[in-house]
Amino acid sequence: MVLLHVLFEHAAGYALFAVKEVEEIGMLLPQVEASVLSLGKFNSMVSLAAFFPFKSAQAALENMNAISEGVVHADLKLFLETNLPQSGKKKSVLGVSDAKIGAALQEELSSSIQTGGVVAEITRGLRLHFHSLVKGLTALAASKAQLGLGHSYSRAKVKFNVNRVDNMIIQSIALLDQLDKDINTFSMRVREWYGYHFPELIKIVSDNSMYCRLAQLIGNRKELSEENLESLEEVVMDSAKAQAILDASRSSMGMDISPIDLINIERFSSRVVSLAAYRLELQEYLRSKMSQVAPNLAALIGEVVGARLISHAGSLTNLAKYPASTVQILGAEKALFRALKTRGNTPKYGLIFHSTFIGRAAAKNKGRISRYLANKCTIASRIDCFSELPTSVFGDKLREQVEERLSFYETGDVPRKNVDVMKEALKEATDVAAEIKRKLEKKEKKRKKREKKLQELGENGEPNGDAEVENGEEDNTLKKKKKKKQAAEEMEAQAEEAPSGENGEETSAKKKKKRKAESEEVEEAPDAKDGAEETETPAKKKKKKRKSEAMDTQPEETPETPVTKKKKKKKDAAE
Repeated sequence: MVLLHVLFEHAAGYALFAVKEVEEIGMLLPQVEASVLSLGKFNSMVSLAAFFPFKSAQAALENMNAISEGVVHADLKLFLETNLPQSGKKKSVLGVSDAKIGAALQEELSSSIQTGGVVAEITRGLRLHFHSLVKGLTALAASKAQLGLGHSYSRAKVKFNVNRVDNMIIQSIALLDQLDKDINTFSMRVREWYGYHFPELIKIVSDNSMYCRLAQLIGNRKELSEENLESLEEVVMDSAKAQAILDASRSSMGMDISPIDLINIERFSSRVVSLAAYRLELQEYLRSKMSQVAPNLAALIGEVVGARLISHAGSLTNLAKYPASTVQILGAEKALFRALKTRGNTPKYGLIFHSTFIGRAAAKNKGRISRYLANKCTIASRIDCFSELPTSVFGDKLREQVEERLSFYETGDVPRKNVDVMKEALKEATDVAAEIKRKLEKKEKKRKKREKKLQELGENGEPNGDAEVENGEEDNTLKKKKKKKQAAEEMEAQAEEAPSGENGEETSAKKKKKRKAESEEVEEAPDAKDGAEETETPAKKKKKKRKSEAMDTQPEETPETPVTKKKKKKKDAAE
């Protein structure tokens, strides 16, 4: 008699096993556990009722994603409805290894589901002997299916939107903290090392990065002179301080240092300076990344504090799931548990203490403003997590609300209601989102147009199809026209330079002939888009224009040359 059916999900497909007999009371005894390991004994307990193989790797991945999310896939529902026996007084019991999918199946199928207990032990045996219980399935094929599905499932889990990945924020804020520690340690080492040679510099310059730059610039203090004063001012940004450094170098009580030691100090200080420069670049990168991933949270409490909250929570999604009370004391877990243990006062704030609002509030209002700020941070993180288009509209409005609440604690001015502020923010956000969508659509259209052009041109740059041939013909005709215009302009320039008289008449005659020939060629040239009748009219117009221009350019009276002048003089003298 079949006690229950067990559903087993494998990379190859779904399998339904009928359990004949099982030892529930002595389930944990070593003898019973050993019987699960042997195939012969286990085969007498369990038999294969039905098997549904996946059609493709894509189908397997879809089913796997559905199971991991606790959703009943259409394939699984059909498989169970077809093969699970429903007749009889007693409804069959279905054993499922995962409680989440078991609850979903209970809603879908309205049948009794069993999880845990004996099902877990049977599932262990099925996982071990599955390839032997299903005909035609080898251990090698089963392992290959598992490996392929595992890779595709992991790839799908990792593959998110590249611009919205919060892992980069977590790594960059961790690196930023590490850099701060390292720069501090290394600069203290430079201070101690270079302090042997120039101890007075430590008191004059307090900033670590500036001290390293000065150690790199000064080198041997004895070589420092009035000529170096300008370069010192560039580093220190203060003429009085630069002069103090120069004066201290002249009357320093530090020891002399060898060139080799000085080279090592300079090299080490240059490394510290480069680390400080890299830290600034990393901070800028973090700012840009936060504006993409969590713009509202960054607008509300700043990029660094927002990144610390995301890092502490593990991800932006986890932070969005937290209630405001958890966000308020996030980062002060030790103090919280110590207070609970000693029955003292619990902490009022954690990481959000680093925001400017709590520092600006009075001592009696610090707890109240931290609670209010945590509430707004939770709203901002949820908007950032679940909104499609990232905008900082809500973050700016939430910041205004916190500012109003601060002024309310100090002056008593009643702040605006949250409903009114959110209505304004929603209106602005829709406008901004519409603008962003319009820009994205425009970009997409341009990209598609470019791709289409590239496809039309082809791999070798040869025209494909009738449309491209027509375009090519049009380009050729345009090129010909341009060349003819250039030639005509050159001829006109030559005509202007040439001497008048008979040569001038010859050149004008030549011009007329050439223009006639050009106009005839223009008339003969077919236009790709318009018909032959349409092309004749503009050609004739051009011809008339050119004729009129030629008539205008032709000299009415040829200027007198020196030869003609002499002839006239001779005639006058003879008369």
